[in-house]
Amino acid sequence: MPFLRSFRTALAASPVLLALVAAQPAFATIEGGIKAIQANDMTGAEKELQPLAKERDPRAQFLLGLYVYGNPNSKMFDLDKGAPLLLDCSERGYVPAMLPLAGAYADGKGVPKSFYNAFKWLLIADRWNAPNVGTLIEQTAKELKPEEIEKAKTEALAFTFKTK
Repeated sequence: MPFLRSFRTALAASPVLLALVAAQPAFATIEGGIKAIQANDMTGAEKELQPLAKERDPRAQFLLGLYVYGNPNSKMFDLDKGAPLLLDCSERGYVPAMLPLAGAYADGKGVPKSFYNAFKWLLIADRWNAPNVGTLIEQTAKELKPEEIEKAKTEALAFTFKTK
């Protein structure tokens, strides 16, 4: 299932997504990181975003996890660095990170392969109104047994975001 690859392709050309991240309360380093990503300067993006990511800013974690470390065209490509960043900000409620995290689980890239966890994160994202999740939920559900689907639905409904 080339979930992560197709999702990444859609996001790679998404100036709208970058604008949404920038539209939130901004720090110069977020803006600098976005400009560096747009200029394909991943070293510069890492330099701008890393201090905020260390402080667990979900926007910085997302940008580093998806564009800097999660982009196969980046010289800094390293899914073992990217997936944990996506997981941390997803666990704290950053909805844009949930879809690429689900893709990482579906493909086993940077996290152990698990259609169950992919499905659960898609359900959580859907619950929080992430766009275009329905088809991905259907595709991933095909990989699970009915009892796994029900268990994931229960866990997704009961999931509460971490506050720290």
